[in-house]
Amino acid sequence: MPGTYLPSDYLPILIFLIIATAFGLGALLIGEIFRIKRPYFEKLMPYESGIIPTGEPQYRFSIRFYIIAMLFVVFDIEAVFIYPWAIVYDKIGIYAFIEMVIFILILLVGYIYAWRKEAFKWD
Repeated sequence: MPGTYLPSDYLPILIFLIIATAFGLGALLIGEIFRIKRPYFEKLMPYESGIIPTGEPQYRFSIRFYIIAMLFVVFDIEAVFIYPWAIVYDKIGIYAFIEMVIFILILLVGYIYAWRKEAFKWD
């Protein structure tokens, strides 16, 4: 129809998103209403590896821990992109090959930058 701005093909997707959102919010609301709430000291205490915490934490984690974690995520995402590309390599042509080379070069520049900043040295 010329007068509508919402394509009718997307209406089922919109309905699905509304139902999914209502289901998620409804489940949270029902859980909040009917949940038994009995807080006590042991229940509210932090838990780590089955060891009872003693005192307050005395040190902070090094920023290198977070840098290594971010680099792990970046290279993990790289694998997610390269694997499907490698599966259909013979069908995608030279343009996709050039795009993947550029993608790998960008990651290589990031890797060299992290290496020069000594992000991989764990003291």
